[in-house]
Amino acid sequence: MGEIALQNGISNGSINGVNGQSQSLNGYRKSCWYEEEIEEDLRWCFALNSILHTGASQYQDIALLDTKPFGKALVIDGKLQSAETDEFIYHECLVHPALLHNPNPKNVFIMGGGEGSTARELLRHKTIDKVVMCDIDEEVVNFCKSYLVVNKEAFRDQRLEVVINDARAELETRNESYDVIIGDLADPIDGGPCYKLYTKSFYELIVKPRLKQGGIFVTQAGPAGIFSHTEVFSCIYNTLRKVFKYVVPYSAHIPSYADIWGWVMASDSPLDLNAEELDLRMRQRIKGENRYLDGKTFTSASTLSKTVRKSLDNETHVYTEENARFIYGHGKQA
Repeated sequence: MGEIALQNGISNGSINGVNGQSQSLNGYRKSCWYEEEIEEDLRWCFALNSILHTGASQYQDIALLDTKPFGKALVIDGKLQSAETDEFIYHECLVHPALLHNPNPKNVFIMGGGEGSTARELLRHKTIDKVVMCDIDEEVVNFCKSYLVVNKEAFRDQRLEVVINDARAELETRNESYDVIIGDLADPIDGGPCYKLYTKSFYELIVKPRLKQGGIFVTQAGPAGIFSHTEVFSCIYNTLRKVFKYVVPYSAHIPSYADIWGWVMASDSPLDLNAEELDLRMRQRIKGENRYLDGKTFTSASTLSKTVRKSLDNETHVYTEENARFIYGHGKQA
């Protein structure tokens, strides 16, 4: 539920209009701000240099903003998806732990990921032969191809196959199995296009059968802070525990999200590499150096606070279509 408004620096001297159309009053300097409603009584805002592009697809509203603190930022359905200065934290955490825990990952399926950053990180792995990126929203994919320069090489890579389809339908019709399946989906919000891809039935009947022996599934799992982790992080973790033998939750602070963020990795094979083993595989397999993630960082990320550990241990909610949980906000179709 993001809003863009122009202000002149004093509360009684601004006019907030649609799509940031406004004017300054009384000669005061005007500045443009992006504001996102995180909870009913909590908002997060920062200054903009400019609004680069806005658009809408059948599924989502899209905006690309040039922000003062975080550089270019992609906003979908009023929720900031990634920002130029710190997206590497999110994407390194989403991709590399699962790839490194797999002994020899060759092919990967991305659910979502239209931004291209997840594919970019995957294609840094020397073992990768093929990446399938399946996003439901062609407008988002084309938008990111055009405006996110950092991912242009990934979109040109011959190992990347871009498919426009619902991830569930695509996985159901494909015969091949994958070493790793990644859920780089939008957050489960009421009226959004993705919440059905966080359910137990989807994990059990669609995702798991498409994993090779020893395959790994990993998904972004929403806010994971002291207060926010009970929105969806804890129940996504608990739901995956009902489907896979080994499940590892982990989290990291992402400044542009104004919170700790969570991921959950799951497999029927052990996920128990230590920091030294992870570092060795990074040196052997990954082109270039990670900016954020190394072995010690992952050890820290997967060591959750006492409060969150206790909450996850006691979580009983299983995510289903009939009994879904959502983070705060509303999708276009709500």
